[in-house]
Amino acid sequence: MAEASMPQRGAVAAPRGYELRVLLLLGLAFGFAYFDRMAMTFLSPFVVEDLSLSNTQVGALGSGLSVTWALGAYFIGRWSDAIGRRKPFLLAAMVIFSFCSVLSGLAAGFGTLFASRVAMGAVEGPFLPICLAIIIAASADSRKGLNVGIVQNGFGALIGTALAPIVLVWLAETYSWRAAFYVSGIPGLVLALLVWRFIHEPDAAPRTEAASRSSLGFGKAVGSEMRIAGELLRERNIWICSIISCLMVGSLVIGSIFLPLFFTGPRGWPPSTMSWVMAVLGLCPGVGGVLVSWLSDRLGRKPPMIFFCFLAAICPLAALWFAGPIPALTAIMFASWIGIGVFPLFMGIIPAESLGHAKAATAMGLVVAIGELSGGFLGPLAGGALADSFGLEAPLLVQAGLAVIAGFFALGLRETNPRLVPAVAAA
Repeated sequence: MAEASMPQRGAVAAPRGYELRVLLLLGLAFGFAYFDRMAMTFLSPFVVEDLSLSNTQVGALGSGLSVTWALGAYFIGRWSDAIGRRKPFLLAAMVIFSFCSVLSGLAAGFGTLFASRVAMGAVEGPFLPICLAIIIAASADSRKGLNVGIVQNGFGALIGTALAPIVLVWLAETYSWRAAFYVSGIPGLVLALLVWRFIHEPDAAPRTEAASRSSLGFGKAVGSEMRIAGELLRERNIWICSIISCLMVGSLVIGSIFLPLFFTGPRGWPPSTMSWVMAVLGLCPGVGGVLVSWLSDRLGRKPPMIFFCFLAAICPLAALWFAGPIPALTAIMFASWIGIGVFPLFMGIIPAESLGHAKAATAMGLVVAIGELSGGFLGPLAGGALADSFGLEAPLLVQAGLAVIAGFFALGLRETNPRLVPAVAAA
């Protein structure tokens, strides 16, 4: 009966029921994929104590995952485009990252834990783009943007950053941090079975220019990609967004890794208190993404970019120096960390509007890759080294500083909102 209700290949539009099924299953799948990625962040106070890890090693765990996340997103995504298949890559990623979570729980030391996180990044990186490709294929034109936003900002924030700290810390306190890793791998395996059963392979997409270049051979393909990247970076908004991506990705990753350690360390909070505060902050990507994007439609892209980058810097400073009650501190940090809602602007909207529809995907991919390979890689390593040398206060100062510098670079952006720039609308 389930198979009979699925749309057949070649159908003009998927039935509404199937569209909702894809939205729910893939939203849950991405949410729990991000749940697995963030597990190390929230379990770090327990893992550090048990495995005697340094702050530099904690930072390296985040850096290694960020690098393989970026490389996997690009190369496996290209592979999927080249052969025109989505579902096999999606299922393989779900199974592998679930087992990587189990392997994290089995880690006997830093080496095995690092290997499991690096492998997880490689398969989770392409998960979102492939997941979104399936969602877009199953969605009506009038709901494609909405469905993508629900999966990426809605399910990702609610499950990966709001639910995860509460569930994982409770499991760690009740059983052990290893049990928390084991349990976090179960939803991905269950959802892989449901996706295999109830979601079909979308129609093969037309062969793209990027897919055609993959047949040129490694050397020529790399040269072609570098040439195209160089051409894109000549556009003022693209290189500014790339720099902002380095800074804001670094700020976000450093905060995600070292705020829990700071709360349970110098602040002296019990892990349960830390988990609830981080759960509240975990709502910021969803709330901020909607708020900042909505304001940018009305005020232009540039003013919210400037304001919210500066606003994001207050979060770590409040964690460092606010001496009032924890609920008040949480409220201040929440109001500030809504600033990370600028990510859809500098990673998506501004690059797309700057270059037009024909080059939008390539421009967005370039900005994301530069941010992950620089800020996502170097940020945690630098933060960990500084924490070992000067204390856990140091990475939080770096987190704030990166956001402030991003705000200054945002001053150099050219406005791209079509309502305010007629030339953009005409293009």
